Amino acid sequence: MPHTRPSIADKRRAFLRLHQHGCFVIPNPWDVGSARYLQSLGFKALATTSSGFAWSHGHRDGGMSRDRVLDHLTEMVEATDLPINADFEHGFAPDAAGVAESVRLAVETGVAGLSIEDSTGQASKPLFDVDTAIERIRAARGAIDKAGADTMLIGRAEGFLVGQPDIEQVIARLKAYANAGADCLYAPGISSVEHITAVVAAVAPKPVNLLVGFNADLTLAKIAALGVRRVSVGGALARAAWGGFMRAAKLIMEEGKFDGFADAASGSALNTIFRGD
Repeated sequence: MPHTRPSIADKRRAFLRLHQHGCFVIPNPWDVGSARYLQSLGFKALATTSSGFAWSHGHRDGGMSRDRVLDHLTEMVEATDLPINADFEHGFAPDAAGVAESVRLAVETGVAGLSIEDSTGQASKPLFDVDTAIERIRAARGAIDKAGADTMLIGRAEGFLVGQPDIEQVIARLKAYANAGADCLYAPGISSVEHITAVVAAVAPKPVNLLVGFNADLTLAKIAALGVRRVSVGGALARAAWGGFMRAAKLIMEEGKFDGFADAASGSALNTIFRGD
C-alpha cells in the first residue's frame, strides 16, 4: 500500500500530545538528509537549528535572511512525516508588529511549533528589555491565534547564552512569557540540576525544553525525573558532523593522509536509508 503522509493538522496534534506527559528528545537536523535519517531512527519530532542551517550555507549563526529561513522551514516540513519545531531566532524583527508578521509567515510553512528569543543580537544590549520581550511574545501568540493554527509557541530566555547567567532573571522572564501566551518555556544554557529544577517548578504546569548540546552526565532518564518535557541538542549534531569533516580534510591537507574516514558512514547504508526518496 502507498504511504499516506500525515497532514499539517495531524502533525500539530501529534506534537501537542508529545508535550502532555513524559519526556522526549527533539533532535535538530540541519537539512533534508539529516532530517530523514533522524526520522528513520524513530524520533517523534524534530527541531530546526539556526546555526546548523547557517553553517551549511557558509554563514554564521543568525546570518540567514527571513526569506531563506522560511524556505528552509517549508522544505523541512515537507521532508518528513514528523512535526517540525522552528528555531525562529528573534522573529526577524525588533518590534512586536514585525514579530507578528514573521510568525504569520512561519505558521504558513506548516511548522508545528516555533520559538521566539529575547536576544537582540547586539553586543551592547544583548537582551530586549522585559516589557518589549513580553510584547513580542504576546504578538507571536496573537499571530498564531489569528491564523487559527494550533502551532505551539516556545518562549526563550537567552540570558545564559549572552553573558547574563542570572537564574532569577531568567525565571522571571520565563514566567512572564508563559503569562503572555507561550506554550512551552526554554532557557538555553542552564545545565545544573538546581537550575533545571527551579525552571520546571517556576513555569509548571507548562512544559520546559532543555538544551543538551554538550557532553553531559545527565541522561534522558535523569532529565525526565527532573520534570523536563523535551530535550533538544541545538547545533550539536551539526557540529559533530563538521568535526568529522574538518578532521578528515585537515589530515589530507596538512599530512597527505587519507585515514580520516574510519568513522564515516558507508555509502551503502546511506543509499539504503534514502532509497525511494
